[in-house]
Amino acid sequence: MDAVIQSLFAGFPVLILHFLVTVAILSAGVAIYLFATPYHEIRLIRAGNTAAAVTLSGAVVGLAVPLAFCMAASVNVFDILIWGAVTVALQILVYRVVDFLLKDIPARVEADEIGPAIVLSAAKLGIAAITAAAVAG
Repeated sequence: MDAVIQSLFAGFPVLILHFLVTVAILSAGVAIYLFATPYHEIRLIRAGNTAAAVTLSGAVVGLAVPLAFCMAASVNVFDILIWGAVTVALQILVYRVVDFLLKDIPARVEADEIGPAIVLSAAKLGIAAITAAAVAG
């Protein structure tokens, strides 16, 4: 039992550091995503826009999944910082690609079109799964 307690005391500060860094990257990533999109998701969501809620939810989960895998597999904070930056960049790229393919995502989300919002979220989650596998590998 003493070994378990000693392990907890030794590992807990590292866990808290990794957790806080990961949450900070997630928060920064969401803020960057909100800044990078030409519409105001929070305002739209407050007004009852489901499409905006779907796209923002996809972005949050799309950022969180690879970050969670990174935190689980990391040996130091630098791993989390590097993969966090990659994850944020990939989510912005996915948004741009889907916008190019489906034409005018901002107007369609603002008009509360749910179909394009679901496709955008699915693309974000798909890239998140692939990124998470790359991190864990």
